[in-house]
Amino acid sequence: MRRNFFLVLFFIALHLSAQKKYPQNEFRAPLDIPLVLAGTFGELRSNHFHAGMDIKTQQREGLPVFAIDDGAVTRIKVSNWGYGKALYVAHPNGYTSVYAHLKKFGPEIEEYVKKVQYEKQSYEVEMFPDYGELKVTKGSTIAYSGNTGSSAGPHLHFEIRNSVNGKPTNPLLYGYEVRDATDPSLLGLYGYPLSNDALINQSAEKIQLNYTRQPDGSYLADKVTAIGTIGFGINTFDRLDMAANKNGVYAIKQSVNGRVYSEFDFESFSFGETRYINTLIDYAHFYDHRQRIQKCFKEPYNHLNIYKALYNDGKIKVREGMSYNVELLISDLAGNTTKLIIPVEGKKEETKIGKKDKTTDNYLIAEKPNNFDLGAAKVYFPASTFYEDFFIKLEKGSDTITIHDNSVAAHRNFTISFDPSKYSVADRKQLFIAHLDSRARPSYSKTYKRDGSFTTRTRTLGTYTLVKDSIAPEIRPKNFKEKQWLSNYSYLSLTITDDLSGIDSYSATLNGKWILMEYEPKTNTITYDFGDKVVNETECELKVTVTDNVGNSSTYVATFFRK
Repeated sequence: MRRNFFLVLFFIALHLSAQKKYPQNEFRAPLDIPLVLAGTFGELRSNHFHAGMDIKTQQREGLPVFAIDDGAVTRIKVSNWGYGKALYVAHPNGYTSVYAHLKKFGPEIEEYVKKVQYEKQSYEVEMFPDYGELKVTKGSTIAYSGNTGSSAGPHLHFEIRNSVNGKPTNPLLYGYEVRDATDPSLLGLYGYPLSNDALINQSAEKIQLNYTRQPDGSYLADKVTAIGTIGFGINTFDRLDMAANKNGVYAIKQSVNGRVYSEFDFESFSFGETRYINTLIDYAHFYDHRQRIQKCFKEPYNHLNIYKALYNDGKIKVREGMSYNVELLISDLAGNTTKLIIPVEGKKEETKIGKKDKTTDNYLIAEKPNNFDLGAAKVYFPASTFYEDFFIKLEKGSDTITIHDNSVAAHRNFTISFDPSKYSVADRKQLFIAHLDSRARPSYSKTYKRDGSFTTRTRTLGTYTLVKDSIAPEIRPKNFKEKQWLSNYSYLSLTITDDLSGIDSYSATLNGKWILMEYEPKTNTITYDFGDKVVNETECELKVTVTDNVGNSSTYVATFFRK
């Protein structure tokens, strides 16, 4: 118990040391409600680390969002996916705050944005106002919380970045108080034989290891027998008070016989290296089980700069007759810590589980460009598309090709080129390259048609084919009917859908004048705000045209009345 007490003191001291680098209590909270988090900084996400903290908005939209300090808006972006409606505010002390998934902006900023949207006749826009053009003061309402973009529910995504290098830093290091009295949770422990001669519990393949919770709250693994160079990985999460979300942990430290072998934390990271998350986790395991195991050792192709300490890249050389005490400390930013002890005995044993045979007819050299002709299509992998060399599974076909599977992560885009010459000119207009899921359901992959070839650039491995889409999108009114009086309506809403290639573009006019319709792809809805006051006639003709990704178009025309 005394040792655990000192461990807690150590991590609190570490937390306070990290805080000293950043201004404390200088920034106010972006919301006037208790800060309850649905997501933490550095949390493991698909192909990236989470760059901020997700603040719950009590399952509501429209809460006032406040500037955390005096400053000026330097960037505004409105997009269908990603951050949705996002606002960037630069502050005099060298930091930039970011607010994302917003429902709308504050009045002055909203007017500025709509002016640009109407000028460009586009809902999706990106603006970089001159510094000082849109000033904000600490505590002023700059936006309202929402659920736009790639958001799974109402919340505010909030970041603090370094204005000079653009690197995001953990917002909790700036003095924000979030209740957290809970130790991180441990879901799984795995051993990795890394050298050719390595075995763990008589296995030459990755193996799951057993552990038990001790009376003092720590964990003790069953004794591990091993030989050669090995590594460990853990599946873990952190849970804060007042929320059931499984959040990311702040730091993981691995020591062997008292010496630190690896230590990393999520104080900050670079957007330029965030995709290397796929080298920190066991990507193949994630593909098979949807669980992210964090490796406590560093692969040679891992270029992350989150490590505070490394010895032998966190890999443990186990010799026969030697004993090793491996200690893993998993901590959150509040100083709560979970300890796992792994006793390792160096012992040569008979191999019971050998290495799986992964050989195929094709071996890919990661550092070199690779071309493959698969009959129906050609595939080109630029150098460094993948992190390491491997035997790649390729299946040729007259119409369909298969490029390995998604158990391997692609770091860069590669190119697939189909020859459409066997199709008629008319058919080619409605063809697109599709990725097929495990149920053979097609999804559109952006298709470029030129020089008698159809190409797509993607990072997704799997099965691809050409698919024909001859059905135009469907447009339906959502909150009104033909010839209806809409005098008391504040907005006009329609549903737009496409059965195959997906929506590419849409446009709308009211009595011949272009109107801004906000698109929410999660609900297939486009909405016009009557507050824009584009027309003032009593009789209004609405015309909406929607085009899918192969050029099929539909037009909806309706008349309504309004005083």
